[in-house]
Amino acid sequence: MSSHDPQTPQPPTPMDSGAQAMADALKSSFGIVKFVMSGLFIMFLFSGIFTVGPQEKAIVLQFGKPVGDGEKMLLGSGAHWSFPYPINEVIKIPITEVQEVRSRTQWFLQSAVQEAKGEIPYAGPTLNPAIDGYTLTADGNIIHAKATLRYHIDDPRRCVFDFAGKGTQQSFGLVGISNAVLNALDNALLHASGLTRVDDVLLDKIAFQDAVTRRVAKLVSEQKLGIIVDQCIVETRQPRQLDMAFQQVTDAGQKRGTALTEARSYRDKKMNEAEGNAVARINTAQSERNAMVAKIRGDASIFTDNLASYKRNPELFLQQHLVKTLGTAIAGVDYKMYLPTSADGKPIELRLNLNREPIKQGSNETKR
Repeated sequence: MSSHDPQTPQPPTPMDSGAQAMADALKSSFGIVKFVMSGLFIMFLFSGIFTVGPQEKAIVLQFGKPVGDGEKMLLGSGAHWSFPYPINEVIKIPITEVQEVRSRTQWFLQSAVQEAKGEIPYAGPTLNPAIDGYTLTADGNIIHAKATLRYHIDDPRRCVFDFAGKGTQQSFGLVGISNAVLNALDNALLHASGLTRVDDVLLDKIAFQDAVTRRVAKLVSEQKLGIIVDQCIVETRQPRQLDMAFQQVTDAGQKRGTALTEARSYRDKKMNEAEGNAVARINTAQSERNAMVAKIRGDASIFTDNLASYKRNPELFLQQHLVKTLGTAIAGVDYKMYLPTSADGKPIELRLNLNREPIKQGSNETKR
């Protein structure tokens, strides 16, 4: 055969039954693998579906960087989809839910059960700085103070990205901002107590609470924490070692208040009585004044009328009024005597027995 002659094709090598069976098995296995892989891929895609609650906002991180800019970065309530972890990571933020932090660094050692029941643990003879917190007032006294601050998130992006620590997970996205708020609350307690006298801290607690609230709001604004303060409740008390002395002061204050109340009641009673007597005397004096004025006016009217008669005939006026006056004077006399005038004008001698004889009882009864 020449080298230029075309080669004759070789017939296919026949496959034995074992190899054929293995080939068929591999072919069917690859089909199953493809089906499983397709299912897993679909499940992988569906696992990226997540829901955001009505009181939440969500931020999607893609390889550690937020997806979107500005307000588009925040996802509202409802169903959303993103690539599953580790491509994307979803951080949910309770935007309207009220958050709460409690400051106990200036309070004595007290368990959660004791605090819930309102129990004060036993105090030793002295304060133990190793376990008991405290703060100083403006006049150098020691007090205990604790506070509870409630707030809600105003700027979710700042709260998450500026204060969340490394490795922050989906359900722990606000640990960093919570610690920052707690530090601000501790600072506010120390600052307010350092500017306030002990009497004002313990007696005017509302004013002290307002001072702490103002300080917290100022720090939140200065540090741009991205929150809004809703409520701040502050509780203060004296060291437990002084409870008995403070109780004595309280009892003395209550006794003082009772004495003042009784004194004011007695004063009001006497004032009412005095005012009543004054009104009665004023009314009596007014009545007497009116009567006196009326009498004087009557006398003045009579005098005016008599003055005209007197000016017309003084002698006649005197005789008339003499007779009238004598008649009035002797109207009530039992015995009356008339002494006539003698014809020659000489006085008539008159002798009177001034010591009259007593009236006999029999004669009086006879007359009766």
